[in-house]
Amino acid sequence: MSSAELMPWLIGVALNSVLVLVAWVAPKKLLTPAGLLHAWALGVLVWGTLGWQGYVVVMFYFLVGSGVTRVGMARKQAEGIAEKRDGARGPENVWGSALAGALCALAAALSPSPVQELLWLGYVASFATKLSDTTASEVGKAYGKHTFLITTLAPVPRGTEGAVSAEGTLAGVMGSLALALVGLAVGLVNWLGVLLSVIAALVATTIESVIGATLQSRLPWLTNEVVNAVNTLIGASVAILLAWGLGGLA
Repeated sequence: MSSAELMPWLIGVALNSVLVLVAWVAPKKLLTPAGLLHAWALGVLVWGTLGWQGYVVVMFYFLVGSGVTRVGMARKQAEGIAEKRDGARGPENVWGSALAGALCALAAALSPSPVQELLWLGYVASFATKLSDTTASEVGKAYGKHTFLITTLAPVPRGTEGAVSAEGTLAGVMGSLALALVGLAVGLVNWLGVLLSVIAALVATTIESVIGATLQSRLPWLTNEVVNAVNTLIGASVAILLAWGLGGLA
């Protein structure tokens, strides 16, 4: 590896080491100690493969997603449907959210230009999907007035696996759009990529709700983190397949 090829990785190590130290001493913990270590590894990987552009995307997801988790926290805690650890992320949360994106980033770094652009789209779409899921879930749990099970449309309590609400669904679409626009701003996708990311996020989060309503309670290994990884993989795959079916992003 030449010095030019090594430099992004060295920058990633230095930058993420500083940020981990800042996060460690910050009074409000967004990550557990183990979560910090895994987030450091993810950050280095993203900077090394996609540079600052990919890093901006993942940081936008992390900061906005962490903020959304705290929306209506008092109400969600009172109803017993708040995220554990007051929303602080552990290793399982880091990779449940970012495994698909990390795979797209690694593959993009090893691929020629036309394929690389599709993988950039997959990267953006994976985080658009996860932010859509997080936003829909947290806003729905806090403010959903009428919550229905996606498979039967029967009314269910807020926080039920597989439940959807109009408020949460709209918030989810806005979350995916915001993330996709960040991808546009840093040059990882074009306007078609923004549209495909939002569509893919809606498809993936709908499938995730169906999984939550039908399989999650029956399969002990199908944890929220596993479902999140599947969700983001679906989002990335749908976006890539749609773009490929349209003949690319050009």
